[in-house]
Amino acid sequence: MKIWAHRGCSQNYPENTLTSFSKAANLKNVVGIELDTQLTKDGETVVIHDERVDRTTNGIGFVRDFTLKELKQLAIYTGGDKIERIPTLKEVFELLSGRLKADDEFKLNIELKNSVYYYEEMEEKTINLAAKMGLTDSIVYSSFYTKSIAKVRKILPTANIAVLDTLVSNCLYKSYGIAKDVGDAKQIALHPFWRGIDLTPQELNGRIVRAWFSGHLFPEKPTGNRLDFALLEAHGITDVMINEPEMY
Repeated sequence: MKIWAHRGCSQNYPENTLTSFSKAANLKNVVGIELDTQLTKDGETVVIHDERVDRTTNGIGFVRDFTLKELKQLAIYTGGDKIERIPTLKEVFELLSGRLKADDEFKLNIELKNSVYYYEEMEEKTINLAAKMGLTDSIVYSSFYTKSIAKVRKILPTANIAVLDTLVSNCLYKSYGIAKDVGDAKQIALHPFWRGIDLTPQELNGRIVRAWFSGHLFPEKPTGNRLDFALLEAHGITDVMINEPEMY
């Protein structure tokens, strides 16, 4: 089983922060880190999961209604004296570039949060920034919005792409839809919710299936539970995106 850090080490540290990513990058057992991107009012790419800032910061409102300067004034609760800020994608690239360039197997999965509000040019901005920093081959692009993923592959034909959905059957269906325009569906990874494996391993036919978990997030206390990887593998799951990768 391949392990990805979901929003970084998001069980024991604030999700999608430089701290959570730094902790994950220092783990030898993880093959990658998953994060989420959105655009600010002034077109800057920032790393945050929700379309609103309410849950993870001391602010109120939509990410798209803040300038980068305004977002940087918001504080992320850490449980101590240290204050975290919403990072830009460039800051995350700078933090992780050492590990990404030193380890060809280590990847960064960028979920383009285009499924609720469509952010114009998010794909171009992300691809261009990765290229500028020499990280083109280190990125996996995923989204619930298939047009966003298709656009990535059209801009960058060699891009690693993945489709998100709750059910793995929906992911498979989406992959064939995208493949009509951008190539072989088998090259598109499937990212379902772990309880949404409604196809057999035979039906999945060797596809990459990176299952995501919701689970507990900081500042909730860890449960101490461990996943049964053998059971997940038996259902055709090849990778897991989990909040507490340091548990393994």
